[in-house]
Amino acid sequence: MKIRIGYELVYDCPQSTPMILTLSVHYTRISDLLIPDHLITDPPVPLTAYRDSYGNWCSRIVAPRGLLRLSTDALVKDSGQADMVAWQARQIPVQELPDDTLLFLLGSRYCETDRLSEIAWQLFGQSPVGWGRVQAICDYVHGHLTFGYQHARHTKTAWEAFQEGTGVCRDYAHLAIAFCRCMNIPARYCTGYLGDIGMPPPYGPMDFSGWFEAYLDGQWYTFDARNNTPRIGRVLIARGRDAADVAISSTFGPNTLKSFMVRTDEVSG
Repeated sequence: MKIRIGYELVYDCPQSTPMILTLSVHYTRISDLLIPDHLITDPPVPLTAYRDSYGNWCSRIVAPRGLLRLSTDALVKDSGQADMVAWQARQIPVQELPDDTLLFLLGSRYCETDRLSEIAWQLFGQSPVGWGRVQAICDYVHGHLTFGYQHARHTKTAWEAFQEGTGVCRDYAHLAIAFCRCMNIPARYCTGYLGDIGMPPPYGPMDFSGWFEAYLDGQWYTFDARNNTPRIGRVLIARGRDAADVAISSTFGPNTLKSFMVRTDEVSG
């Protein structure tokens, strides 16, 4: 199958403002791009890029004073397969985990393992280890939080989402990640495109989506506490400890996001 992806973001900057943008499709999906997701700026500005410590492709620009439009329009091929389910995947003891997974056992900006550890063991200490435990965490988070864009807050942490019982997709992911880490399962945050392919209407407004990956049985598996069902057509942009590592834009000066549009549509042919 083919999926048309893209975005249009318009910023208003009262002065020249440096920006770091994490908007490019992850390198693991580059070979799937039929039309590249080149970042277009209007007005045109010089752009440089680098790969961060997590392997994400980041672009650097200096936004001029006034309005700046960032956009892309790309086409990606996809298997059309839903997220993998592997109930047999076992949990690996901490002492046997690969070194590069250990970072994803630790607390981070939005995932306060210290505040949630006792709660996690009370909730999930008797659940099956391995895949069953991660799924139990997703089931709990999916039921505990009420979704709504009115509940979005860029400073909201996993602990606050747990206390308030509300959030958006990133809050679902943060809380599930924190619980996984509390239970000694490495977990990392993911952001990318996820449309409504294969889902019944009505459809909500498109947005970048947040989910997570858990390390079980020697590999990373996709989990989604917000939707809590295997989905079709995820297109990864970036991974990190939590949303602080994969912000779509990090700006170094005053600015206002005037408009925001994301596109994720299956196309025929």
